[in-house]
Amino acid sequence: RWLFNQAVCTLYAFCGVLFGLCSLTSLTVLSTVCCLKVCYPAYVLLLCVWAYALIFATAPLAEWGSYGPEPYGTACCITWKASSREATLYILALFIFCYLLPCFLILVSYSLILWTVRVSRRAVRQH
Repeated sequence: RWLFNQAVCTLYAFCGVLFGLCSLTSLTVLSTVCCLKVCYPAYVLLLCVWAYALIFATAPLAEWGSYGPEPYGTACCITWKASSREATLYILALFIFCYLLPCFLILVSYSLILWTVRVSRRAVRQH
């Protein structure tokens, strides 16, 4: 069972979500930066990673969703069993904006990199 009080549970869950989202968002930005560096000359700010993750990680603290013990009670995370409409919307937003969108951007970025490398390789062969 969870050995500490609800405040520690909430802090533990908040940190888990914040750092997990920051990790996935960092991978997304890095793939996008790679794509931009290889395919287009542009700059991307990595500080956006923390702002993006912080928005979704603080939402349960503002009572859009909630943190609580995991099913086995040994750690805390987002309460996945939505008990309200707001909690359901938070979980849906988290799924779309923190999982589907990053995965889609990673796939598109690396596909564009591969396509650009292939086109460049053909151009070098022709010269």
